[in-house]
Amino acid sequence: MKDAHLVLGVLNGDDIGHEVVPAAVEVATEAAERHGLRIDWRPMPIGRSALDTHGSTLPPGTLETLATFDGFVLGPIGHREYPKGPGAINPHPIMRKHFNLFANVRPTRSYPDIGCLHDNIDLVIVRENNEGFQPDRNVVAGSGEFRPSEGMTISVRVITRVGSERVARVALNLARSRRKLLTIVHKNTVFKLGCGMFVEECYRAAADFPDVEVNEVIVDTMAMRLVRDPQSFDVVVTTNMFGDILTDEAAGLVGGLGMAPGLCIGDGDFAMAQATHGSAPDIAGTGKANPYAMIDSTRMLLDWLGRRRGIPAAVEAAQAMQRAIVATLADPKARTGDIRGSGNTASMTAAILAGLSLRA
Repeated sequence: MKDAHLVLGVLNGDDIGHEVVPAAVEVATEAAERHGLRIDWRPMPIGRSALDTHGSTLPPGTLETLATFDGFVLGPIGHREYPKGPGAINPHPIMRKHFNLFANVRPTRSYPDIGCLHDNIDLVIVRENNEGFQPDRNVVAGSGEFRPSEGMTISVRVITRVGSERVARVALNLARSRRKLLTIVHKNTVFKLGCGMFVEECYRAAADFPDVEVNEVIVDTMAMRLVRDPQSFDVVVTTNMFGDILTDEAAGLVGGLGMAPGLCIGDGDFAMAQATHGSAPDIAGTGKANPYAMIDSTRMLLDWLGRRRGIPAAVEAAQAMQRAIVATLADPKARTGDIRGSGNTASMTAAILAGLSLRA
C-alpha cells in the first residue's frame, strides 16, 4: 500500500469560488485527518485575482507546477466578466487539454425535500471533454470557429475514433461498478459521420464489457426522457456539447447547479475536481452560495485518487464525506436557500464537518 499522502493544488477561481473552494478544502482536510490521510494543499493563482497580481488569469508556470501534484481543485471561473486583454483568457479548457482530461464525469442524484422534480434519480453523465463543437479545445492551434466574411461564421465539430473510444471506456468501467447499464446519446440521424463514428466506437469498446447492457438514445429524445423518466438511466456517455447541455438539464431536476459536482479525468492518475456551476458574481460575498457541488467534487477527487493509486485512507475519507453530506442535506436549517433551506454557506459547511463523525 502506498503512503497515505496526497499533494493537491487549490485554485479558488472567481467570485463564489473564494467561498466554496475553502469550504471544500476544510471538509476534505478534516475527513482526511480522521482517516489517516495527509493532504498537502498547494494554493495556486488563477482567474481574475491572478490577472490583477500576475498579469494573467493563467500565470506562466502554473501548468508545470500542477503537473507535479496528484490532482487539483478548481473553483468556478467567471471568464465572461474578464476585461479584454491578452492575459485575460479562460483557463479551464486549457487545463483540460494540457492534462488530457478527456472525460468529464458528472453525477446527478436526488435527495428528499430539496426541490427535486423526481425521487430516486441516480445517474452519471460522462461527457467527452476535449473535442466536439467547443472551439476553445477542439484544435491544437488556432480556433475551430472562424468568420471568413462579415456575413458568415463557420464552427467546426471534431470527432475522432480515439477520443470516442477512450471516453466510452471510462463510461463502461463506471457502468460496470454501478448498475451495469450504459446509454449512448447521439444524433446520428443528422450527423451521420460525426455521431456515427462516436456510436461505432462506443459499441466497439463495449465488446470488452459483455456484462454491461448498452442502449442508445437520440439526444432530443434524451432531453425529453430526462424530464419524464430519469430513473431509467444509469451511466450516459455522449459528446462534448450534448453533454454540456444535458448535464445542466439534469442538475435542474435535482435542485439546480448548486447540486452539480464534476470530476475531470483521463488515462493517467491525475484528476481535476471542478463543479459544474459558474462563479455567480451576483451572490458573491453574501454567504448564500451552496457549497455542495464543490465539496462533492472534492469528495469525488479523493475517492478516484484513492482507488486509482491504492490509498484506502482516501477512499474512507471520501465515504465519510458522503455520509456527512447526506445527513446535512436532510437538515433544512443547515442547507442553503436554493435547496429549500434556511441556512447559508457557513452553516452547511459546519454541518458537513460535524457529520464526519457518522459511522457507516
